[in-house]
Amino acid sequence: MSITKFIQAVVVACITLLMVACSGLPSSAQMPPVSELESEPYEIGVGDTIAIHVWRNPELGQSIVVRPDGFISMPLMGDVKAEGKEPEQLASEISDTLGEFIRTPEVTVMVTSPLSKEFRNRIRITGQVASPQSVAFQPGMTVLDIVLMAGGVTDFAADNRAVLHRQLDGEYQSFGLDLDAILSDGDMMTNHALQPGDVISVPRKQLFRGEL
Repeated sequence: MSITKFIQAVVVACITLLMVACSGLPSSAQMPPVSELESEPYEIGVGDTIAIHVWRNPELGQSIVVRPDGFISMPLMGDVKAEGKEPEQLASEISDTLGEFIRTPEVTVMVTSPLSKEFRNRIRITGQVASPQSVAFQPGMTVLDIVLMAGGVTDFAADNRAVLHRQLDGEYQSFGLDLDAILSDGDMMTNHALQPGDVISVPRKQLFRGEL
């Protein structure tokens, strides 16, 4: 190797190390802190399927999907606002209105397909992966799981500079991931457990970083 090429290689290496040091990302070896996910009463959302049962009046019961406008249609009642209400609250309102037509109605409402919650509690991966994904969160999911769901990284992926974005205290914070170590070396140091709302971005290789 000529002296000129050697100096160029040293400069590129120094720039790369400097950029890594100044990236501001926490060490990829540190487990990202878990956000406080408070357990809240379920609120019905658009796309949810709900089952309505009226005791001793089966003709009034039905299984129905909440429309995009947030309403459902009920016999005798017409359109009823369902979005944003807890099942017990909706059951009480339906019961009160049906009381104008039948004696002491007893109504129960169950969410049989919580589609709106599944959308809110999703994991997403973008950038240099074969197929960017937005998938419903399942307990136990890890970084490797979502990468495999996305078909792995592309040939142009800077997989050692992937980033996990996690919402903490209402703001997204970023944590470095080394997908190359996970996929090539079986190093699970950054194969962190995921949680609802996490976003993983895989950047493209860059010439000035010496990655191409």
